[in-house]
Amino acid sequence: MLSKQENEIMRAVYELCGGRESCLVSPYEIVSMLPVRGKYTVEKVDRILHSLEMDDYFDLLASERKGEKMYVITLHRNGIAYRRSEQQIKRSIVFKVILSVMGAVVTFAVGRLLVGLFS
Repeated sequence: MLSKQENEIMRAVYELCGGRESCLVSPYEIVSMLPVRGKYTVEKVDRILHSLEMDDYFDLLASERKGEKMYVITLHRNGIAYRRSEQQIKRSIVFKVILSVMGAVVTFAVGRLLVGLFS
């Protein structure tokens, strides 16, 4: 399970790759896609990218183009399946909420039924 910051950065990397297995991005492109409230810096993004690489989401190769730091990112199986796993987590949460609401409705109905029987 990814932390909130790792999740935001992985979402940005996935969108920047645009369905391809590899892409060339700058750290500034990644930072520009992240929420402002996180107050991300290039160093912080670099550290999180390396931790995602260690978790086998992608290969990260740092290079320079015209004096600007660039990353060559090649998605692995975990990186390619990121969107699918994110959707599964959302479905799981929705299912749990619906199950809770249904449980509350049934509990209320049984309570009303018992009050009606014993009063």
